[in-house]
Amino acid sequence: MNIKKNDKVKILAGKDKGKSGKVLQVLPSENKASIEGLNLAVKHMRPNRNGEKGQRIEFPAFMKADNMALVCPKCGQATRVGHKTVKTEGKAAKKFRVCKKCQEIIE
Repeated sequence: MNIKKNDKVKILAGKDKGKSGKVLQVLPSENKASIEGLNLAVKHMRPNRNGEKGQRIEFPAFMKADNMALVCPKCGQATRVGHKTVKTEGKAAKKFRVCKKCQEIIE
């Protein structure tokens, strides 16, 4: 999965198509992520005690990572993600994400 927590992503499909936001949580095993303020779902809570009111709670629901594209922090465009391994002296090779449009490494 190419999307990580705190990345900025743009929504490609669904009710929030075209909007962008920050990733709050990622489920790599299910290939899903939740985005701050987008894809909001409503949960109705019953009152627990007498005299208490019920509530409607809005929360960002998970959506498939296939429906979002990473926004490159360098060029600011929604892009696909490539991978590059960089070898440093005395250390093992490290794998980085790379923007396909500007070829910059995404940390």
